[in-house]
Amino acid sequence: MDRAAVFNEYLRRKGLKNTKQRMTILEAFQGSKFHYSTEELYLELRKDHPKIGYATVHRTLKLFAECGIAIELNFGDGQSRFEPLNENQHHDHLVCTNCGLIIEFMEPRIENLQGQVAARYDFKIESHRHELYGLCSNCAKQR
Repeated sequence: MDRAAVFNEYLRRKGLKNTKQRMTILEAFQGSKFHYSTEELYLELRKDHPKIGYATVHRTLKLFAECGIAIELNFGDGQSRFEPLNENQHHDHLVCTNCGLIIEFMEPRIENLQGQVAARYDFKIESHRHELYGLCSNCAKQR
């Protein structure tokens, strides 16, 4: 997926301008493996782009989710986090409730079991999210 092209087309259809700041945010976002909150991405961008504002980062992340190049996630910490959406690359999350570490994983047995459960109840799955909450190995050692 060419995220820049999708984003540019979305902005055009909505009558919004594509700015250098929006493209800077897109470049940083799509090249990352992190699940950024607005504040985290803002602080990262400010290192090299001190004129980018918090509100610009927040609005741009929301636009990414609206146009389908990102997904907005909430892991129960009171912050929305954004992750680049990759077609046909489904994964689930392990979330540390102590330090906030987020680990992505893909387990075919879970995917198969979900399909079996849905079939048993004559249910068509359109999408799903699977999140497991607990302690990462570092936090578990500290307790």
